[in-house]
Amino acid sequence: MLIPLGFIIVLVSVFGGFALAGGALGPLFQPLEFMIIGGAGLGAFIAANNGKAIKATVQSSKRLKASSKYNSETYLELLAVIYKLLNKMRRDGMLAVERDIESPDESAIFQEHPEILEDPMMLNFIADYLRLMISGNMNPQELDELMLHEIETFEAEAEIPADALHKVGDAMPAFGIVAAVLGVVRALSNADVPPDVMGTMIAHALVGTFLGILLGYGFINPLASRIERQVVEMVKALQVIRVTLLASMHGYAPQLAVEFGRKALHTSERPSFTELEEHVRGAKAES
Repeated sequence: MLIPLGFIIVLVSVFGGFALAGGALGPLFQPLEFMIIGGAGLGAFIAANNGKAIKATVQSSKRLKASSKYNSETYLELLAVIYKLLNKMRRDGMLAVERDIESPDESAIFQEHPEILEDPMMLNFIADYLRLMISGNMNPQELDELMLHEIETFEAEAEIPADALHKVGDAMPAFGIVAAVLGVVRALSNADVPPDVMGTMIAHALVGTFLGILLGYGFINPLASRIERQVVEMVKALQVIRVTLLASMHGYAPQLAVEFGRKALHTSERPSFTELEEHVRGAKAES
């Protein structure tokens, strides 16, 4: 919802302001300018990226959702799931959660929290490192280094689409100038036309510069920034899991371990101590 809303505000502000100032919108409609600028931008994008980057950029559109996916409620559910798993391990032994992490779809714990079950990133991260904790062959420092390395790899890979779009967005004004120069060349090559026709042709040419700047800074770069924000949200979710599991490995009780995870959250999404305690108490009663 926020993405279309932002684009609508951009269009209304630019074209509405131009119309209110007495400008005619007709001359701004130049399909060939769109073809030149858009085609050049697409070609540059394809030339600058390999197949993996192009595929990742296309697939990143799935993450452009109406609102932030990870909020306070999501983190409460995440911490509740981890609490239940850690509590089961503490009560029944490390191997007690083996079936839960090997077959999450059949796990009563994960079925009680469908939002976590339907998120492959969080689900796989939890399962992988609980599996390593069960093996008992790694100390907390080794596990921490491995988690940090995986998070850094995930972050670098997830930022590829944003970086690719930023580069194209920054190039769009230059492609707009290219289109404008071509329009001016076309106009000057017809110097024998009347002055009013020449003025119209020059105006049409200058539309190219306008479109390049508008597309680059009004649409493409904001999309890239939005992807960056969502990558930050996903990385924060992994950091919460990391901190909570490490606290458990250092001997803290599950109820204290999830408090470590709460402290790792941004203040805008961090549930209060009371909210987390009440949520964990509910999870404790269920388990």
